[in-house]
Amino acid sequence: MNDLHGLYAITPDDAGPDLTRRVELAIAGGARVIQYRDKSRDLVRRRTQAQALSNLCRATGTRLIINDDPALAAAVGADGVHLGRDDGDPAQARRLIGPRAIIGVSCYDRLELALAAQAAGADYVAFGSFFPSATKPDAVHAEPDLLRRAHAALRLPLVAIGGITPQNGAALIAAGADLLAVVSGIFSASDPRAATAAYARLFNIRTEASNQTGSVP
Repeated sequence: MNDLHGLYAITPDDAGPDLTRRVELAIAGGARVIQYRDKSRDLVRRRTQAQALSNLCRATGTRLIINDDPALAAAVGADGVHLGRDDGDPAQARRLIGPRAIIGVSCYDRLELALAAQAAGADYVAFGSFFPSATKPDAVHAEPDLLRRAHAALRLPLVAIGGITPQNGAALIAAGADLLAVVSGIFSASDPRAATAAYARLFNIRTEASNQTGSVP
């Protein structure tokens, strides 16, 4: 999955009726991956919103990942699914949504979980929370050095999540993050497009530095 890099926008649980429009603005601002996350039991709403986002992402060439629901991902034709601690294993999800699906796995602050996820067939792993997060205030804390160790030990794209801002995100990219996952920094902003663009510029800076030095940290 060499194209997995850049800003990874995750929708909030309390997304309102204008969710599709806000995601459209995030994509216009530079989001490369969208994750639809809704932990409610409103199956009709979840299916309707996920299908609308699938249509939007397909039209814009953006990857759509569904949080913790392989069946929903398969039903709406999403690109893949993201699995948390209690959401099943990558092999099981792949059997449901197909061999080309993107399977992401949360690994929190533990490299050994990432190694196990890679062995089980995951396509990317996510670490965090790197900073205090309003979305998950009780999340475990991860240090940037974990990204450096993971970058050396794994062959998968690395996602950093948790309290990331345009001011602190560059350090995580420098440590090895291929994607920065953001929820409230985008969807709580009055202008999601401008907010996303501020994050996306961090990756432009890395690309420019890579072109000058011939390598990425």
